[in-house]
Amino acid sequence: MIRWGEVTAAFNGEFTLGPISVEVGDGDWVGLIGPNGAGKSTMLKTAVGLVDHKGRISLTNGHRRPGLDIAWMPQRPRLPEGMSVADYVLLGRTPHIGYLGSEGRADIDSVAVALDKLGLGALAHRPLGTLSGGEAQRAVLARALAQEAPVLLLDEPTASLDIGHAIDVLEVIDDLRKTERLTVVTAVHDLTLAGRFADRLVLLAEGVVRADGAPADVLTEENLKAHYGAGIRVIHDPDGPTVIPSRASSAEATDPAH
Repeated sequence: MIRWGEVTAAFNGEFTLGPISVEVGDGDWVGLIGPNGAGKSTMLKTAVGLVDHKGRISLTNGHRRPGLDIAWMPQRPRLPEGMSVADYVLLGRTPHIGYLGSEGRADIDSVAVALDKLGLGALAHRPLGTLSGGEAQRAVLARALAQEAPVLLLDEPTASLDIGHAIDVLEVIDDLRKTERLTVVTAVHDLTLAGRFADRLVLLAEGVVRADGAPADVLTEENLKAHYGAGIRVIHDPDGPTVIPSRASSAEATDPAH
């Protein structure tokens, strides 16, 4: 479990987040959605100490051990171009190894498993600078998975990925969540993917929670038009909500109010 309790964050004296109170249960997957600047990334960064904040953030065990309790995948990570994929993923084991220690068999095995699950086994010895955008994104996720932390915070984990690889990565996350009982919180730009994979969605706008609930209840045209604009349609089918962009002029033309 991870809980944000009355958390606020500010930049240059101006509040950009909160107060927000959100609790994510053990083994749950919550997707954070909202327009640009809504506070999704800021909310995640407060939990890993990257943004100063007020309020309380707590885990099931009552405290946060750096690198051990929370695995973090940033949206725009810095990748050392000359470092191999395997060595980069091994950095995820640093909290387990210690700065003066050396990796053991368990660490090497964890890296191998993470590489395999993200389809990077054949690229293990490739320099990061030679990877495509999608391959690099998967390497960053592999590093986070190698930490083997109970809470996984992901900021736009499918950025730079085509739709096929995006679904593959989200399937891997979902499989690991179920088998390892991970608690997952993701900031997601693609609303349809968010609704298909997350158990619950939290809609943020202007730094506060505007809606919180099952995907079908949050991904409504009323909610989305209020915070994203007019050009949005939502279709519900057995797999979940599908969010379709449409030209605002077309939407107005079909709106009985116009």
